[in-house]
Formats: sequence, structure tokens, C-alpha cells
Amino acid sequence: QVQLVESGGGLVQAGGSLRLSCVASGRTFSLYGMGWFRQDPGKEREFVAAINWSGASTYYADSAKGRFTISRDNAKNTVFLQMNSLKPEDTAVYYCAERRFGGDGLYVHGNEYDYWGQGTQVTVSS
Repeated sequence: QVQLVESGGGLVQAGGSLRLSCVASGRTFSLYGMGWFRQDPGKEREFVAAINWSGASTYYADSAKGRFTISRDNAKNTVFLQMNSLKPEDTAVYYCAERRFGGDGLYVHGNEYDYWGQGTQVTVSS
């Protein structure tokens, strides 16, 4: 059974940084594409970033480009989201997600992922 556990969220002032981690278990992590999404109450879930199986390919939402970096350490079954220059509008619960099949592509829609973590809260104060 695949499990994803996020950590690293918290309260930070605007302009600050946070590094989110997502540890996966239950199968061979290094074969599959991963993504980060976020959701603020009352809003739809929003794509943030995606990474392929090797980490060589990444893709970002416009809101994340230039500020966020997605990476992965397959030896540690972990995907990261480094967030810099945070803004109040980045406030949300952040979720990592894993595809059941496919490792080469980059996927931006939530329904393209099969496994989800429980989320970690990120709050950016102005």
C-alpha cells in the first residue's frame, strides 16, 4: 500500500522560505512521477509542480516559476518542494501526489495522480 507523508509546513513571513518534504513508502518510489498541489479552503485544488522519475525533468505552475523548486532523492524515497520568496497568496494546504503508472511524463491535473498525502499547512503572513 502506497503511503505519502508530507512535512515541513508552518508559519512564515512574506519573503521567507520553507522546504516541504514528502516521504513515500509501499513500492519502488524511483519509477514514478510525482507532483505537488495546494488547496486553500473555498478554492479548487491547484497544481504547483511536477517531476519525472529521475528528477531530470520538472514543470511548474506560473505562480511557482522562479520561486519554487521541486526535486527528489530516490535513495531516500523523498520528493521536496523548496519555496522561496513566499507570498500571502501561497497560503494553503500543500499535498504531494504520486502516479500509479508512468515515470517519464509531467502531469498537471490532479486526476492524473493516484496516491495522495494528508497535506501540510503553509501559512504566509504579510
